[in-house]
Amino acid sequence: MKIQLKRGLTAALLLWTMTVLPAVSLAQTRISMPKNKYKAADDVRLGNQASAEAERQFPMLNDSMTDRYVQSVGEKLVAAIPAQFQHSEFDYRFKVVNASDLNAFALPGGPMYVNRGMIQAARNEGELAGVMAHEISHVALRHATAQATKQGSWQNQLGMIGMILGGAVLAGQSGAQLGAMGAQAWMTKYSREYESQADTLGAQIMADAGYDPRDLANVFQTIAQQGGSRGPEWLSSHPDPGNRFQKINREAQLLRVSPNPIKLTREFERVKSRLAGMSPARSMQQIQRDYERTGGRTTNGNDPMSGGRYSRRVERPSMQMRTYSNSGLSLRVPDNWREFSTSSQVAFAPDGGYGDQGISHGVMLGVEQTNSRDSYQATQAYIDSLLQSNSYLRQQGDIARTTLSGRAGNVVQLAGRSSVTGETEIVTVYTTILSNGVMVYLATVSPQSEASQYDSTFRSVVNSLRLNN
Repeated sequence: MKIQLKRGLTAALLLWTMTVLPAVSLAQTRISMPKNKYKAADDVRLGNQASAEAERQFPMLNDSMTDRYVQSVGEKLVAAIPAQFQHSEFDYRFKVVNASDLNAFALPGGPMYVNRGMIQAARNEGELAGVMAHEISHVALRHATAQATKQGSWQNQLGMIGMILGGAVLAGQSGAQLGAMGAQAWMTKYSREYESQADTLGAQIMADAGYDPRDLANVFQTIAQQGGSRGPEWLSSHPDPGNRFQKINREAQLLRVSPNPIKLTREFERVKSRLAGMSPARSMQQIQRDYERTGGRTTNGNDPMSGGRYSRRVERPSMQMRTYSNSGLSLRVPDNWREFSTSSQVAFAPDGGYGDQGISHGVMLGVEQTNSRDSYQATQAYIDSLLQSNSYLRQQGDIARTTLSGRAGNVVQLAGRSSVTGETEIVTVYTTILSNGVMVYLATVSPQSEASQYDSTFRSVVNSLRLNN
């Protein structure tokens, strides 16, 4: 009796499960974590090393609005990774490369990079999310170290960042095109099995995050229509895009897809419009040529404003402010200003207000080593060097006393006819000396004709400066 009852109960439960629970939970493709002899910490270490190298060699967009948007899409997708593929050690983070190629790549442990060209080519947020979901899947499934396990050589397979870039979902060659990165004809190529896994898991992540997985399939059509890379069949190492299109669509039929999936969002359209108004991005081929021409130094690192295009119509400072900070200081700047950093200075300027000759609108903040403890003498010496490198400027009156970040400081105004704008430019320089003898300077810049539009913004920026020393 008990045995028969138990069998009857089991059969009844099975029937209830099949008829009441959604069929999608039983039908979606099951994915198993590949065999991997390495620890998750190895993925993190490798990814961090590769990330530092990527950001040294690739020109990063460094646009706060775009970076925040891509980060938000990425976080939405990461939250939808199935529990069995979550790794607490991983740090998923997302940045934009200022390159025109349709590409994206992710590194072990979580760093991910999306080319500006991919965002501009995407027809909706779902297509962008599809690219990112595929790359996130490679990371979650630990395909880089799993492939090293299969091939049996960590150093040979994963020793160079260029070898990792071959796993990009788009334009397999262009993502790893930089010869300087050691990614020549041979690079790590994810197997067809791993590519299919990333497509399948990516589709499942998309559905759980509120997107339509069919947009991942549509990405391949977008590449074809916009002249993206279709050959040589991804170095013959990736499944044919046509087959992937069909397989992803079949997987979508097995998933619970929202009847109103995320498609065109206000944020997506705002970022697309913002990118369209910027100076054109260079191709990876051009970036490679520049990299080789400079002997392994990117123009991004030496002249972060290189490629900027000055405009007579510069957008007014946003009323919305964002905070910039590092270990020694912080300040608030308009949300629509871009950031340009070097080892000793950071500049903030709107589109149309920066280029090869510096900024015509915005703020510069930096440090200067001084041999004098006398703040007046140190400030005058700095101003003299500034005038020497900007011969059109003239000092307007004597240096005056002021406060900067609650400290005793100095302020002086410079002016002169700028060859960039053809107008009189007003530069106001604030300085203060830290206890270690380093001088901090903050300079505000705008054409005289627009001074009234910038005065309150400049006051807010100066008053927001906080120095920790």
